[in-house]
Amino acid sequence: MKKLKFGLLALAAGMFIAIGNQAYAGGIGYINYQKVQENFPFAQQAVKDIDAKALEMQQYMVDKEKQYKSLSTPLQKQNFEEATAKEFKMKEEAYMRLKSSKEEQVYNKIQAATKQVLVEQKLDAILDYRVIFVGGVDISDLVIQKLKSGQY
Repeated sequence: MKKLKFGLLALAAGMFIAIGNQAYAGGIGYINYQKVQENFPFAQQAVKDIDAKALEMQQYMVDKEKQYKSLSTPLQKQNFEEATAKEFKMKEEAYMRLKSSKEEQVYNKIQAATKQVLVEQKLDAILDYRVIFVGGVDISDLVIQKLKSGQY
């Protein structure tokens, strides 16, 4: 009788463990950040905005070079160079702020979508795909779907 009770208890414990393991999948996911970024419309637009600002700065320098060539005296050229350097520095700082802001926005949106996938897929952690040698679950496409859904 004791063996039967012990056997039933062991069987019940085994069932609870099996059910518990099914309810909690766990595991490690990995993401190809570059792939996600390339397929995220917001990130694509951010790249276009940053590139447009860079082209604007290049055009500014081309225009200033033309103006510089039209100057005749060394004093005019020196004053022009100083003024242009100040203006360019301000434009360059604005460009760097824009770039940093856009990159941060993209990163935050991708991170938020990744966190949601982590919860939905019941994963323990999500790593960059370059640190996974074997195993894990690629969640890149799931994150891309989340980002394209317009929630972020």
